[in-house]
Amino acid sequence: MKKYTVGVVGATGMVGQRFVTLLENHPWFQLTVVAASSRSAGKSYEEAVGSRWAMATPIPEEAKSLVVLDALADRETIASSVDFIFCAVDMKKEEIRALEESYAKLECPVISNNSAHRWTPDVPMVIPEVNPEHLQVIQAQKSRLGTRRGFIAVKSNCSIQSYAPALHPLRRFGITQILVCTYQAISGAGKTFTTWPEIVDNVIPYIGGEEEKSEQEPLKVWGTVEHGQIVPAAAPSITAQCLRVPVSDGHTAAVFVSFREKPSVEEIKTVWKNFQGRAQELALPSAPKQFLHYFEENDRPQAKLDRDLEGGMAVSLGRLRPDTQYDYKFVGLSHNTLRGAAGGGVLLAELLCAEGYILPR
Repeated sequence: MKKYTVGVVGATGMVGQRFVTLLENHPWFQLTVVAASSRSAGKSYEEAVGSRWAMATPIPEEAKSLVVLDALADRETIASSVDFIFCAVDMKKEEIRALEESYAKLECPVISNNSAHRWTPDVPMVIPEVNPEHLQVIQAQKSRLGTRRGFIAVKSNCSIQSYAPALHPLRRFGITQILVCTYQAISGAGKTFTTWPEIVDNVIPYIGGEEEKSEQEPLKVWGTVEHGQIVPAAAPSITAQCLRVPVSDGHTAAVFVSFREKPSVEEIKTVWKNFQGRAQELALPSAPKQFLHYFEENDRPQAKLDRDLEGGMAVSLGRLRPDTQYDYKFVGLSHNTLRGAAGGGVLLAELLCAEGYILPR
């Protein structure tokens, strides 16, 4: 098959770097453009990243010599030379919204890692295994933007990936309320232990905006498409508390949940084991074969042991047991820069291509 040509806008940041590594040897996608701020424009990608390269593997050879373009000033050049872009820029929300819409209006589809458009009613916020049907809202978005092939699709917040996918197939039992506490890795803040020594031997009980996202975003993911917009679900009620912990990668969630029709422990485990989404049905290149993995050991999942399961694209679960105030409690874990960020973006792009929403130019 003809490979799709792809650009990464915001390529020098941590999530942008992850996109660059994931595109190396991708069977469908060929990285041809990298873009960043005007400070990096005109340099080779290797020179622009320099000592800030934060990945465990070296800069891919195919990316090293690419000349970095200006994400703002070179929009027309970028949009005309790729089939679509991944966007992972570090800007103010209103600036990101304007930037992403400008690319879409230049007829370049945008797969965004940013939060700026997550609450735009006709922008789908998709976990491919959970709500692929939300992609149908893209046609209404194109009508609003006046585009033929340009649109924006976003992935959800990294922290909800550690628990929303596990709760999704249990909605058949009528989930009534959820309490979740997340313990979030420092890479979610774009940090390493070298750049953030203050986090060592420390826990920070506040991550700006994170609790609101954790309580609200699952409701959009579980919403319905009505009259060209996504209407968030009215229930269940969700309350969240989010802490930053001294872990390099991997967001852990302690989850408490109650149901209208309480299932048994074995029923829940069977549902998790058998759950497959559209990504598995289509056998997308980045999709985990087993999306939800349950560990019987009392001390699993652990970030250090389990975050890289199935290329960091699976969700690990454990410690399912009855609770004294809710029906059940369990622990979830997902890799925040793979499943939760760039990997989730690549999987979303694969879904958009497989379902015909993105066609090669």
